[in-house]
Amino acid sequence: MFTWVIAATLALAAPAPTVADATPPAQIMALPAELKSRYQAEVLDGHRTQQARLDRTVEFLFGEQGLGMTYRESATTTVAEAYATREANCLTFTLLFLALAHEAGLDAAPQEMVQTLAWRQAEGTLYRSNHVNAVVRISGRQYSVDVARDAVMGFPPQPISQARLYGHFYNNLGIAAMERMDLVAAKRDIDQAIALDPGYANHWSNAGVIAVRNGDTEAADGYYVKALSLDPHNTNALFNMAGLAHRRGDAKGEADYRRRLARIQEKDPFHHFLLAMNHERAGEFDLAIRHYRKAIRLFGEEPRFYSALARAYVGAGDTRRAAKALARAQSLRDGDTRAANRAKLDNLRQLDSLRQ
Repeated sequence: MFTWVIAATLALAAPAPTVADATPPAQIMALPAELKSRYQAEVLDGHRTQQARLDRTVEFLFGEQGLGMTYRESATTTVAEAYATREANCLTFTLLFLALAHEAGLDAAPQEMVQTLAWRQAEGTLYRSNHVNAVVRISGRQYSVDVARDAVMGFPPQPISQARLYGHFYNNLGIAAMERMDLVAAKRDIDQAIALDPGYANHWSNAGVIAVRNGDTEAADGYYVKALSLDPHNTNALFNMAGLAHRRGDAKGEADYRRRLARIQEKDPFHHFLLAMNHERAGEFDLAIRHYRKAIRLFGEEPRFYSALARAYVGAGDTRRAAKALARAQSLRDGDTRAANRAKLDNLRQLDSLRQ
């Protein structure tokens, strides 16, 4: 039986090119002199209010007369490298925006959406992606600055420390190195992520994944145990421990970890949403409706849950309930738009246009 492991990252794309030397933390957000000079001249000069500086910073990042940044999922780079390539994923964009915001004197900080619906799979590994963005506070209001808000489904973001943001940077590099089978660099980078943020369970679980790739299941066991000591409900570590128990022929241990995982997933709206999508694709519309409704009971503020439920109702021939679900989806979107007008920046740019 083929055994999968889960690795958590902030990007879901092909491995980055080999990087021979480790990136020192001090270089991650360092602004190149040319970028600093342009930002001063094109944004800060003549714009004294915080609101004006925030608005101009957004224009500077994406406008054709500014940096013209584009989105690339695998682009985990330093700010200087992002300036050179004009490419960034959610992590690198957040690093770039925060570096500029601090230069402008804005009260800006990183946030993380820890549970999303972004996955891919390759070579025996499932890659599950978190998502980061930035929050700016001006005169009692909060503005969410996000390179791909409309493309990511998950719980509202939570504040994180600068150390965690840097930890994510090295974690991404470590997972990319693991994919290209540079296991020395992978261990180096994941060790740096753990050193920066030792209380984050996903980094320990990812260290276990790298150890498995290196053939060291004993070390992997220790990393997974550490992850679960930090977060007993960490689904990545539980999934990986079940796989490790399977490798060892420990049927009792595997069953125990899978039971623990199932109890957590039963309360996870995104798990039910994924199950519903699978049933819908199979034409099992009654089962799809059941799981979409379960997802809604657990997290009723996501309009895309209702849109998907409406689609399943159409498949089941129930157009009356489909119309009601669509109306609820639209109501939630309208409410979010009003909230955005009061307290957020509108989406900086649609993801499709960023990929042009």
